[in-house]
Amino acid sequence: MGEAELHNGADKLVVRSDFYFYGDAATQDLAFAIGEDIANHWNEAQGTVRIKGDIINVEFLIKGFYDPDLKPETVWYNTDSRNNYFRIEEFSLTDISFVDGINCNTGYFKLHNLLNNSTTAAHEYGHTIGLDHPRNLDIRGKGQPGIMYPRGTVCDPDFQYDPLAEPLKAGGTLNPFSRKVLSSDIDLLRLNRLNWNRKSIAVLGDFSSIYHEKHVPPQ
Repeated sequence: MGEAELHNGADKLVVRSDFYFYGDAATQDLAFAIGEDIANHWNEAQGTVRIKGDIINVEFLIKGFYDPDLKPETVWYNTDSRNNYFRIEEFSLTDISFVDGINCNTGYFKLHNLLNNSTTAAHEYGHTIGLDHPRNLDIRGKGQPGIMYPRGTVCDPDFQYDPLAEPLKAGGTLNPFSRKVLSSDIDLLRLNRLNWNRKSIAVLGDFSSIYHEKHVPPQ
């Protein structure tokens, strides 16, 4: 979820999102790194949007905060459209990171998914501001995979876990580290259709407002 602000005089549209991280695996350094990582991925595309005939540059300002004492009530009753809340733990019952829906502001990160320059946080951010997985998950011959392609996508060899593996065999699917935010991903946000208020501010996404308890391995 985020807040978009249109700066007409500067030909710039700024999307601001603040992430508050809690859980046993969350730290201040990790929170800062995730915010920076999401911003870097989404700004790398140098996206633009046409609004009333003008080409506007799109900029993402993402900040990550460590909030070890976050209370459920803070998540439940939050009304700030910039705020997103994610628990970070070493264990996840789903064995992956996830968000609580398309257009949301809450979710659960598995620590391992966030390490070593992974694109997981940037991918999940796309979900929070309205993007789903593409329908066609066989993109052989189409080159660079966009950020919203999920694990298991069939792609060109250079983007697989193992470039020598056969498609759908071990190592023969998309390595999520190879995903990138493309200008086409930003086009899919349809920023030109946002409902701007008198202050030229609009909201991307919606409030899911779910506080996650720590997942515990089954006995």
